[in-house]
Amino acid sequence: MAKFRKKPVVIEAEQFIATRQKPPFFYEGNPVQLIQGEPHVQTLEGQLRVSDGDWIIRGVKGEFYPCKPDIFAATYETVEEPQAVDAVVTPVPLTTTA
Repeated sequence: MAKFRKKPVVIEAEQFIATRQKPPFFYEGNPVQLIQGEPHVQTLEGQLRVSDGDWIIRGVKGEFYPCKPDIFAATYETVEEPQAVDAVVTPVPLTTTA
């Protein structure tokens, strides 16, 4: 069987904690819904149950899906956002020697 490597893709994710009210990631469309008292997320494959501690991932096409914490830890790492630098650059005039 041929071997393949996952392409490096940056995703957005938020860990689902049952006691938390609407994590910030979920304000836009709030994908976690209660169905018969159990939390679910709408995926491309239909509704999937979300367990406490699962990560809810927004995929590259905007789709959502749950991921178990151990799989998430083995697959993803935190992306450090570049920080803005408040620096003033003062041009230095070139000098010529005659």
